[in-house]
Amino acid sequence: MSAAPLILTDLPTGVLLAAGFGRRFDATGTRNKLLQTLPDGRTVAWRSARTLAVALPTTIAVVRPGQDELAAQLRHAGCRVIESAAAEAGMGAALRDAVAATPDARGWVVALADMPWLPIELVRAVALTITAPDTIAAPWRNGQRGHPVGFGAAWREELLKLEGDEGARALLKTQPVTRILTEDDGAFRDIDLPKDLA
Repeated sequence: MSAAPLILTDLPTGVLLAAGFGRRFDATGTRNKLLQTLPDGRTVAWRSARTLAVALPTTIAVVRPGQDELAAQLRHAGCRVIESAAAEAGMGAALRDAVAATPDARGWVVALADMPWLPIELVRAVALTITAPDTIAAPWRNGQRGHPVGFGAAWREELLKLEGDEGARALLKTQPVTRILTEDDGAFRDIDLPKDLA
């Protein structure tokens, strides 16, 4: 007897966190690192969003209000964009608003918009590991957790309590995480400084 085919709607919802200020990249706030161009000519935001949207057909991106150019890039890459005024308080608030906006999700695969080298296959692997509502999954290498991080639907209430810039770190420290072993540098490589764009 063959296994039932995977239905795309059975996959978790992708969440791209794109509401940060990127102060380490530019302390003045005049250059948004997510709108900088990579060697392939695409912006950081487009590349990160496209990866998530291709891997997970239902993907939303969270931005701060007034980020029109960024929102346009994210929509062009295939994301539904939500604005979060609370996201100015940090990553936890942005993630909370994304979860609140997707009440019927079967779970969430959370990626960061400043990680454009994340491979599609790894995003899909995290998504497919969410086989039970209480699963948490993430890439792992040499004792280090990478991105993206997946949460089953049972974690909705906990995620709705998030605030500030801590994100879901506390949850990841206190709950078992299914480790997806990888050697891919894209799961651990982000853009903090201008030199990281190379």
